[in-house]
Amino acid sequence: MTKISRNIIGAVIMCILITGVIGCKKKEGPMERAGKEIDNAAEKTGQQIDKAIKKSGENIEKAGDKIKDSVK
Repeated sequence: MTKISRNIIGAVIMCILITGVIGCKKKEGPMERAGKEIDNAAEKTGQQIDKAIKKSGENIEKAGDKIKDSVK
């Protein structure tokens, strides 16, 4: 084989490989998008619950302090 033929064959093989990799890129469908939105909503809900628990704990501590002060 001549050097030019090898280069052409190599270029064609590279194009085929690159096209294959690009073609295999996974596109996100509606179910994947919905799943991600559900995950985000669940994460935000969890954060809100954590905030509420923390605030409740602080309020309970304040109430306990008030009870201690009233007993003295």
